[in-house]
Parts: sequence; structure tokens; C-alpha cells
Amino acid sequence: MGNRLVRVASPLVEAQHGKIDAKDLFRRLKNPYWIGDEAGLTQTLGWIDAWSTRPSLMAVAAEGAEDIAAAVRFSSRNHVPLVTKGGGHSYFGNSNRANSLLVWTRRMRGIEVHDRFLPQGAPPGAEIPAVSIGAGTLWGEVYRTVARDHGRYVQGGGCMTVGTAGFIQGGGFGSFSKQFGTGAANLVEAEVVTADGRVRVVNPWQDPELFFALRGGGGGTFGIVTRLTLKTYPLPDRFGAVMFEVAAADDSIWRALVEHMLRFYRDALFNPKWGEQIGFHPGRRLSVSMLCHSLRETEIRAAWEPLFAWIRSQGDRLKLKNDPLVISLAGRQLWDPEFLTKLPGITISDDRPGASANNIFWATNLGEVGQVLNAYQSRWIAASWLQPDRLGQLVDALVTSSSAWSVTLHTNKGLAGGSAEALAATLETATNPEVAAAFALLICAADAPPAYPGIAGFEPDVANGRTEAARVRQAMSPIIMLDPKAGTYVSEADYFGSDWQRAYWGSNYPRLVAAKRRYDPNSLFTGHHTVEL
Repeated sequence: MGNRLVRVASPLVEAQHGKIDAKDLFRRLKNPYWIGDEAGLTQTLGWIDAWSTRPSLMAVAAEGAEDIAAAVRFSSRNHVPLVTKGGGHSYFGNSNRANSLLVWTRRMRGIEVHDRFLPQGAPPGAEIPAVSIGAGTLWGEVYRTVARDHGRYVQGGGCMTVGTAGFIQGGGFGSFSKQFGTGAANLVEAEVVTADGRVRVVNPWQDPELFFALRGGGGGTFGIVTRLTLKTYPLPDRFGAVMFEVAAADDSIWRALVEHMLRFYRDALFNPKWGEQIGFHPGRRLSVSMLCHSLRETEIRAAWEPLFAWIRSQGDRLKLKNDPLVISLAGRQLWDPEFLTKLPGITISDDRPGASANNIFWATNLGEVGQVLNAYQSRWIAASWLQPDRLGQLVDALVTSSSAWSVTLHTNKGLAGGSAEALAATLETATNPEVAAAFALLICAADAPPAYPGIAGFEPDVANGRTEAARVRQAMSPIIMLDPKAGTYVSEADYFGSDWQRAYWGSNYPRLVAAKRRYDPNSLFTGHHTVEL
């Protein structure tokens, strides 16, 4: 394999042995592009009491499907553990494995935009606009090519440094999923290497059950994806945002604020145009970071004025941290590095000498770079909780939860209120069908800065991690009581969760097991909380 077979060296292990400066290493661990270029690193470094990232022995720096097929055949014949890494964002640690052979797709970065793409085996007339992307691409570069350069929209993730292949296989939500569906719902065709070493092109006409499994059945479970082809749409002419924080002076007005915010969401934002986050925090603080498409600034301000007017009417009982930020951008500007880097505080650039000016990421994602997770729990919240006869219970749960720890409603990660097309397409994927009835995914998590066992001055704070994990469990208790059987999103869930098969995939799980049995009967591709035989 020539220079495509590389020995894996972990900077973390080198720092453990004093071979490199630890302080400089942990500074670099806040750069997701540097992490991504290191075979021995992952974007999340570990989870307290669960796992810490461990390097493979060797890596195949794949440049095409045949490189990956050779690695799969070698692993199968010689019983060598195998692991795959693209973006390396797995919260469960499924993109690293000690003493393994790593299939590293970082070099597979091709992007081809199609005006008319016909899947293999499809009948004439099935052509659609699409984009084909290599398994090593990151969403930032895909958006830049598709949106800025070609004036089209593709449904990917919100974080620009997340890898495309794992995202799609996990289901994948973006800011505008209520309009366009999940990433998996937009998968048209995939090239994948299965456990027998075969390179297959799968779609609804060829290996349809494997195609189904790749659309939300979990990353690295049924094979190694080498190329994805995704549907594209006309690019919305505008993208907008509303961001603000408001604090309540006492418990009474805090509950009123929570209730008013939820009513406002239900009446004004519960539709395909709006997505992203509404947060409830200790100290009686509300944070809002909502994005929209196809609305001009005057329309955005008009939509939000009733809420802002109510907040102002409460006088000193409610206090805005700053004036709300309301912006509207031309469609091609949202992922254009040249434009975004001119906006103060919005993005952060790759600080390595000679790095591409296109290497940027959202400043709001900085905390996740190199993180150690202390806890992470999530639940879908059914839209029925927004109805007048049930809203009070949801309000009470959020008020109680947020007194213990921050909880956030990710309204783009529940598809109730979305377009009919988004709902129908997503229900054809492996994701738990419960997503169609949920208006949001509630997330409660605790993380810590980069840390690693055995590096003096930079070891994980296990005691604090366990304390914060207990606070997350406390905060989630009233949420769980709303619906003890609520499902969740496989890529953003609890490492220690029980009944995870039902929670992630619901009634789709038996179908996924059948696909696993057919395409990976010896379980070559395994990981934590992945479909198993």
C-alpha cells in the first residue's frame, strides 16, 4: 500500500512519556483541524468512567475504496481488530480502538456536484440534483462547495468540522432539518465496503436493506462507507438568526418566562423555517440561539417582537444580557469563510502556519473541541407536550431540571412541525420513528476541557466529573418522568443508557439486525451500542 500504510503515533502517548511539551499539546488540542490531521487523536478525548481515546497500531490512510477493501480483507483473515475514523467525533469512542488497524478516510475528500444524478440500477427518469462526497469530507467544505460555489443546499450537520460519513450513518440533524429532513433521509446512494471485502454501490434498487441500514443504523456498523451521494435543493435566498439571553429575578417570573417562551415557540416558530436551541439554565437564565431560512431581517424582527415586547413589559423582573442579535444573510454567505471571518466573534480559524483560510469553525463549537465528557443524556420531547392541557407539566419539568443543570431543547432534532417531505423521507430511514412526533431533542450534558490520564497537570478530574454526572442525572429525572419510554438520537446519547436498541431505533431494530446478519455475520464491525447479533 506504499505510503498509505502508516504507523500511528499518538501525541497524547508521547506527552505521557515526556517526549513532547504537554502545555503546547493541550493548546493545540483546541484546534479541530489539527486533531483531524492526526491519526492517533479523536475530537472527543474520552468520557469519565467510560473510555479514553487509544491509538491504533497502524492505519490505512485510504485514498479509495480498494484501499479499504484490502484493509477489511486483511483484518478478517488475520483476526485484527478494525476501527474506522473520518471526522473522529464519536461520543461513544467508536472511532478509536487500542491495538487495532485503523481505516482512516481523511484523504478521501472529493466533492462532485451533479445537475442530474441517476443512481445505479434506477430506471430512466429517476435523475435528481445531487452531490457525491468522499468519506473523509467535513461538512464545512461540503457546504462551501455546494452552497457558496454552486448555489445549492445539502442537508448536513451544524458543526463544520464533523465528518460526513459517520453523520449520515447516525441519522444526522442539521439546523434546517425540519425543512429538509435528516442527513440520512437525503442519502441517494452510497459506496461501501462490506465485511467480505466487496465494494458495493447501494441504493433503493441495489442492496436495499444495506442501504436502509446505512441511513441511520449507526456509523461503522454494517461496512465502511467510502462515498456518499446526497440530494441537493435550491439554496434558500436568506438565512437568519436570533440570539439573546435573559435572566429572571425570582422563581415566579422565571416560570412565567419558561411558559411564555414555549407558547411563543408553539405559536410562532413551530414550523419548517426555524430550528436550533432554546436553553434553560441554573440561576433562572434563558438562552436562545435560533436559526431560520427564507426570511428577511424585517420579517424575523416582526416574528419575535411579541416575545421581546412581553419581556420589556416585565420591567426589572426580566433582564436581557444584551440587545438581541438579529441577523439575516444572503444564502451563499452562511458558509463562506471570506465573509464569515469578517464578522467579529462568529468563527475561529485554524491557527497553524500555512493553514488554509477555509479552515474555520463556529466559535460556539470551541468548547466541544478536545472535550472530555462527564455526562450526556438526551430525550425526544413529543409535540403533544406543547398542547394547552399538557404544557404546564413540561414547564414544571424544565423549571425543576434547570435548577440542577442546564437543559437545552434542540428544536431542529425533532421533526414534528416540519415539512411533509422531511417527515416522509425521514420515516423511510432507520432512525427511531418517534422523531416524527417529537418537536425537539432535549440534551443535558457536562463536559470538561482537554485532559488525558498520565499527563501531569492535565489529568481528567474524575471526582468533579462524577459530581457533574450526578447533577445531570438529577436534572434529567423530571424530564424522564414526563415519558419514561421516550427515545433518543443514537449519535448524541448516554454511554450508560439502558434499552438503547429501542431508544435509538424503535420498531426498526429487528430489520437492522437482519441486515447485520446478512452483511456482517461475524461482527467484524463493532462498537459501543451498535447493532449486534
